[in-house]
Amino acid sequence: MYSTAFMAGPEQKPLRLLMTADTLGGVWTYAIDLIKGLQPFGVKVHLATMGKPLTPSQRREASALHNLWVHESSFQLEWMDNPWEEVEKAGDWLISLEEEIQPDIIHLNNYCHGNYPWQAPVLMVGHSCVLSWWQAVKGEMAPERYHTYATSVKEGLKSADKVVAPTKAFMEDLQRLYGPFEKLVVIANARRKDRFYATKKENFILSMGRLWDEAKNISAFEGIAEGLDWPVEVAGPAEHPSGGKNADYRNLKFLGELDAQAVRFKLSQAAIYALPARYEPFGLSVLEAGLSACALVLGDIPSLRENWEGAALFANPDEPEELKDKISYLIKNPRLCQRMGGLARQKAMKFDIHQQAQQYLQQYQQLLAHRAENRQQNTTRTASAGTPTTTNPFLKEKI
Repeated sequence: MYSTAFMAGPEQKPLRLLMTADTLGGVWTYAIDLIKGLQPFGVKVHLATMGKPLTPSQRREASALHNLWVHESSFQLEWMDNPWEEVEKAGDWLISLEEEIQPDIIHLNNYCHGNYPWQAPVLMVGHSCVLSWWQAVKGEMAPERYHTYATSVKEGLKSADKVVAPTKAFMEDLQRLYGPFEKLVVIANARRKDRFYATKKENFILSMGRLWDEAKNISAFEGIAEGLDWPVEVAGPAEHPSGGKNADYRNLKFLGELDAQAVRFKLSQAAIYALPARYEPFGLSVLEAGLSACALVLGDIPSLRENWEGAALFANPDEPEELKDKISYLIKNPRLCQRMGGLARQKAMKFDIHQQAQQYLQQYQQLLAHRAENRQQNTTRTASAGTPTTTNPFLKEKI
């Protein structure tokens, strides 16, 4: 573990955050864009990373932000197999970072450290969770081996001063599985619009995500790809971070893991972006595809409906033939395909990074105001109770 400071620009007295993030997926992307959005407000962020070391691409992204310090570790994440010894070590590390940094707010993008003895107010963001994943993907309750996980997540959520989720659908999942808890708010994720663009669209279908993750359901293309007039290209990690069998797709063009620049280029070319997800609490890759004016074909699940109703075609993720029919319909109707790409871009432009940053800043300020109010009330109570009074019945005066 070591810390690297990325800082430039004039000194000022801004709000200071300690934020957590894993480096394995969308949470990193979310964190980097939010930190970028917070720059105009003078917010400084110390980002504590876990999961695995930063990639060269991630280091370049971090080094471009003058309000960011990265504190790097490789501690296992709470959803991994038997991570609890490392989760505890990560918690101790985070508490030591708080003592060193003295942040105004703790912004946790994980659950299990929510009930640690933080000095600053805690805002916790739910991005996904094992129990809701299991129900959506497996169609049943998570097995008993996740009891420790479930208990830790519940304690973390209930200990947080504010809980944030990126969609109403996922907030309902958190409430149902771990609640009830109060002081919650939905803040949609966003991406930087200036980083995505559309070139002349080419005749291929693109899908991206963790290929080993059944929730992304990218394997649904394997059985229908030969029946489509356009090739299907897929990008993302094929190897599970905890080990196991790699994803293997013979009928698809596998692009491997792409860096951010390569992702933007591929999205700019793709006429259709398809993600038949069974579970997707928000869907950053869908937003990126929308910003790139791709026609969208998505899994028909509540969170994706919430965000993309009227700007995408939806297919039952458990019916590959329905997915094939929706894609084929766009291929056979090029004007409609182009029109759907335009609608997706219009919808995507509404997920504004500056608005997202303002919403988070408002939540930070509310937490600080509430903390200050509580301290004032405690001070008032202490002062009023500081000098005990009794009445002497003989002197008729207070002593």
